[in-house]
Amino acid sequence: MTLTLRSSTSFITLRDTKCLKTPVKCCGTICFAQIKPSRGIRVKNSMTQEAQVLSTEGCRNEKREKLHALSGVHHNNNKDDSRVPVFVMLPLDTVTHGGHLNKPRAMNASLMALKSAGVEGVMVDAWWGLVEKDGPLKYNWEGYAELVQMVQRHGLKLQVVMSFHQCGGNVGDSCSIPLPPWVLEEISGNPDLVYTDRSGRRNPEYISLGCDSLPVLGGRTPVQVYSDYMRSFRDRFSEYLGEVIVEIQVGLGPCGELRYPSYPESNGTWRFPGIGEFQSYDKYMRASLAATAESVGKKDWGISGPHDAGQYNQFPEDTGFFRREGTWSTEYGKFFLEWYSGKLIQHGDRILAAAEGLFQGTGAKLSGKVAGIHWHYRTRSHAAELTAGYYNTRHHDGYLPIARMLAKHRVILNFTCMEMKDGEQPQHANCSPEGLVRQVKMATRDAGIELAGENALERYDGSAYGQVLTTSRSDSGNGLSAFTYLRMNKRLFEEENWRQLVQFVKSMSDGGRNSKLAESDSRGTNIYVGFIKEKNVKNIKELALV
Repeated sequence: MTLTLRSSTSFITLRDTKCLKTPVKCCGTICFAQIKPSRGIRVKNSMTQEAQVLSTEGCRNEKREKLHALSGVHHNNNKDDSRVPVFVMLPLDTVTHGGHLNKPRAMNASLMALKSAGVEGVMVDAWWGLVEKDGPLKYNWEGYAELVQMVQRHGLKLQVVMSFHQCGGNVGDSCSIPLPPWVLEEISGNPDLVYTDRSGRRNPEYISLGCDSLPVLGGRTPVQVYSDYMRSFRDRFSEYLGEVIVEIQVGLGPCGELRYPSYPESNGTWRFPGIGEFQSYDKYMRASLAATAESVGKKDWGISGPHDAGQYNQFPEDTGFFRREGTWSTEYGKFFLEWYSGKLIQHGDRILAAAEGLFQGTGAKLSGKVAGIHWHYRTRSHAAELTAGYYNTRHHDGYLPIARMLAKHRVILNFTCMEMKDGEQPQHANCSPEGLVRQVKMATRDAGIELAGENALERYDGSAYGQVLTTSRSDSGNGLSAFTYLRMNKRLFEEENWRQLVQFVKSMSDGGRNSKLAESDSRGTNIYVGFIKEKNVKNIKELALV
């Protein structure tokens, strides 16, 4: 078979093939659209015959450089507990709006390549807006069933995200998948079902947690809707849970993260490193605030949220609430932040309690994602974290309560920005991703739960990989139990980027001990990179998988 990576696709696309078999049984040529100078990549598997480079005419005597790749399936019961398995996120549009697997033959080839690099498995978003779009309790899992079976054939594992948020409007969103149409109809009739800021701006990314326990979605509560969705998934894929599907990441908010949508990028509302805004102004959140204030004898505190918290793109010192000795440190400020962050933790607790009951005994682990909001971390108020719902200040730990809530349900804390270094950030933003990661590692250690990681932004360089290796170790707090790389796309398969990924996977497998590639692979799988020098070669890069 011959496959081509075109510039318009998220992964390898097919030119012509009739074969959808595993790497051991299937051979062919994968061709990549060239961005950098043309180079051919060849993969040799020890279970097959010697691989041959299938390049253009006249390119058979090119210089070869050997890279290292891993083979074999990883298992969680590996005796070397320093090993960190690596997963790779699949494209956001892996399943089409019609409910089918997007470009299945191309996906087959891409999974084949990832398997050759030694990754543990892949991650995919199971979009609520696709699966239940035809009506309440009408689920279509067929596109995901195709993917699960394909992943199984390649001997890979799968992490599935229960994505109850919309796709579109945030960093890295390359397609648009709104909430189910019948949910949008409910929102149209009752706009307070979604998060609202002080100026009345509505955010349709995710249902407001203020109505978690109210029957506002066709007679069901949002938590019931999420539970029914997860139950349908469990029943449809019961035979794969714990074997192929090894982790369920439960969506808990915008971008699947346990947070408020305090920094929405859509329509230019927010831009880095703005402090964001509190999202507590829909009628359900306001009613909760009023009731809580009255219960502590401070009725006036429940009239509205802070009046001096500023706007999305301001800095802490521009506001009365977040400045050095601002309202955040007063009795009122502490009351509001306790309520605001407490509502978020209760939200996570409700959904994860339902997930625990549904997936207990299946063998699949549960995880929940927390956002890596590292800007203004060096200030006293940590303003950007506060508006997102993390009550984390110079004097108050906002992540230990979250970790303890996750521990109640034996849930892994998945954290982002593992690839970031303090020195790479702009000084005026007062960032400290390294300090934030250290704090979260300590919180998970103290709570007794596992910590998994992701990179926040697409990175292909050795510096980013090296930082992940550093944070993956258990020298300070918890080490990582797994790492999921963002994201599989055409750039990942470029020669130099692929080289970096293979080296990274090898180093993570060795617990971060090896920083260089070995000259040969003890497991019998090698990648050879050939240099194509002819000027008349068109922009084609070929990968022969034998």
